[in-house]
Amino acid sequence: MRFNDKNSAFARVNPKDYGRVAVLMGGCSSEREVSLSGGQAVLEGLLKAGVDAFALEVSAGEENMIELLQRQPIDTLFNMLHGGAGENGSLPCLLEFLGVPYTGNSMLASALAMDKMRCKFMWQGMGLPTADFIMLCADTNWQEVAAQLGLPLMVKPANEGSSVGVTKVEQLSQLPAAYALAAKYDDLVMAEKWLGNGEYTVAILKGQALPVIRLVTQREFYDYQAKYIDDDTQYLIPCGLSSAREKEMQMIALQAFDSLGCYGWGRVDLMVDAQDAFHLLEVNTVPGMTSHSLVPMAARALGMDFSQLVLQILSTAKHEQRRVNYKG
Repeated sequence: MRFNDKNSAFARVNPKDYGRVAVLMGGCSSEREVSLSGGQAVLEGLLKAGVDAFALEVSAGEENMIELLQRQPIDTLFNMLHGGAGENGSLPCLLEFLGVPYTGNSMLASALAMDKMRCKFMWQGMGLPTADFIMLCADTNWQEVAAQLGLPLMVKPANEGSSVGVTKVEQLSQLPAAYALAAKYDDLVMAEKWLGNGEYTVAILKGQALPVIRLVTQREFYDYQAKYIDDDTQYLIPCGLSSAREKEMQMIALQAFDSLGCYGWGRVDLMVDAQDAFHLLEVNTVPGMTSHSLVPMAARALGMDFSQLVLQILSTAKHEQRRVNYKG
């Protein structure tokens, strides 16, 4: 499928249909700078496409979101607020109350995707593949964790993004410090089995899985540095999988996305284990849109430039289209 094909799933979008569009960015989460960078890129892409768009920055100390949203007329909101209220379900709940159409996911889908613990419990119950994990606390028996999951393993906050607070643990003695770091960002901390045979991501746009990207970094894993700073991180499209295997990964990603009630756009991250099996890591409901970001890369592989991509995302900002039935 190519963007310019007559049978493309992505219909042309009239930039005038969405009125005055606010691009929401900033906030006070650990991902503030990423949000500002991606939000500015989205704003520029919308303006280039002919949309009447403007930046709406949430300051680090912003407490009254209702007041912020009512300071000037907004017909449609393009959410680029990462972490915190932008992805935990608070923002869509407020926007639904105010009657403002918005890009992204509903309150429930956002909250589930942000909470890696409950998300993984759901996937396990549905039979979708995801790495084994254990929830941690200050008095956890670290030897039992290492015995159950093996070493190395990953320790991460359950409700953070951009790999903030994540540690790859190689030795038992590193577990307490890894837990302490993750606990700075969230009360819920998990240890997850290390898979380590390849990291992949699948962007989802309007019910379609875009080309799979393989992530290759010189660092221990695809961490914050590799995502936003390093210039030697490799993004492989084609991803190196056979056509059949890539389709299998895309199908698993779509099932994971749909299982949470997600809609419009997002990104699903996966890893491959030593037996070459796929495992779901998480669903991102407000993916990055910086120069290093993955959704724009996948869209370019279909012949879709950045302005066309943000227009397609903008076109998902409809209340009545949010009722999604899980198809299994």
